[in-house]
Amino acid sequence: MSARPGALPLRHVLTLPATGPAVRVARETTERVLAEWGTSRRHPMVDPALLILSELVANSVQHAACLSPNITVIYAAGKDTFAFAVHDRHPYRPALFAAVTGAGGGGLGTVMELTLGAGGTAVVRGDADGRGKSIWITLPL
Repeated sequence: MSARPGALPLRHVLTLPATGPAVRVARETTERVLAEWGTSRRHPMVDPALLILSELVANSVQHAACLSPNITVIYAAGKDTFAFAVHDRHPYRPALFAAVTGAGGGGLGTVMELTLGAGGTAVVRGDADGRGKSIWITLPL
C-alpha cells in the first residue's frame, strides 16, 4: 500500500441516516463503487472490506446515533489500494488496538483482525472540533 487515503485519485462519498438500513445501503454502495473502479466482486479483498465496513457502520448506528443523526462513508482508491472511512459526530474515539488484545471490542475486534490479517491499516481520526471521528481502513488490492 503506497498511498495515504487523501492522495488516492478515486473518491466517493455516501451520507446516510444513522438507522439500521444504513448497513445494507453502505454494503451495496461499496460493491457498486468497487465495480465502477474496476475491482471485481470476486477479488479476495472485497469480502473482508464489506464485513469491515458493515461492522463499522453498525457500530455507528448502535453507539453514535444519539448524537449523530447521519453517518458518512468516504471511499478512496488507487491502483493498488482501497481505503474507506466511516464518520459520525459522536466524540468517543475507540482504541482500535485494544480490541485486538482482548480488552473488549466486539465488532471492533473483528474489524482489526480482518484489517491486520489482510495487511491493511486502521486509524481513528478525530474531527477538528473534537465532536466526531472517522475510522479509516486502508487495504491492499
